Amino acid sequence: MESPKEQSSYTVEQLVAVNPFNPEILPDLENYVNEQVTLQTYSLDANLCLLRLYQFEPERMNTHVVARILIKALMAMPTPDFSLCLFLIPERVQMDEQCKALIVLSHYLETGRFQQFWDEAAKNRHFLESVPGFEQAIQAYASHLLSLSYQKVPRSVLAEAVNMDGASLDKFIEHQVANSGWIVEKEDGSIVLPQNEFNHPELKKNAGENVPLEHIARIFPILG
Repeated sequence: MESPKEQSSYTVEQLVAVNPFNPEILPDLENYVNEQVTLQTYSLDANLCLLRLYQFEPERMNTHVVARILIKALMAMPTPDFSLCLFLIPERVQMDEQCKALIVLSHYLETGRFQQFWDEAAKNRHFLESVPGFEQAIQAYASHLLSLSYQKVPRSVLAEAVNMDGASLDKFIEHQVANSGWIVEKEDGSIVLPQNEFNHPELKKNAGENVPLEHIARIFPILG
């Protein structure tokens, strides 16, 4: 086991890779969570490592840091990161008010219930707003989910999904038109979304799909 002085020469990622079960790196990992929040970066591996160490050192668990890990995991949707993190969090900690609220928010996001999500998020603004970029990350996820479900989405549906209206919604749409290939219809303001395999399924012919007629004719006597 390296001394604290030797450990300080490693980056957090190196500490996780070299000695992930060393409880001495726990403070470094906690500081790294706060750094991810401040710098708007993200490391699932480091956060999972911290949650595993908390399992071995339950008396050192910091619920504030755990909540921040879960918020960052929500921001990473549609990845399964939130569920991966939650699996390592004891039930007693999941009953903490912040954790309970985040679990509810996660459920709303997974089921595409954006109006309920934003209503619940407003009730918990006091700790969600402490993580920069949260709202923008969820808006990006909502846009992604809409693009998988719709070929064309009414402006009102988009407004509800991203929790925007008026000038802020106009600016959001303009950004997506410029960067994501969205098209705004002049007639009613509906948004035409880029084609993908989910919102524009196409029947594809495989090379072996065409069966010669003579092969089919051979089957008829058997069927008779």
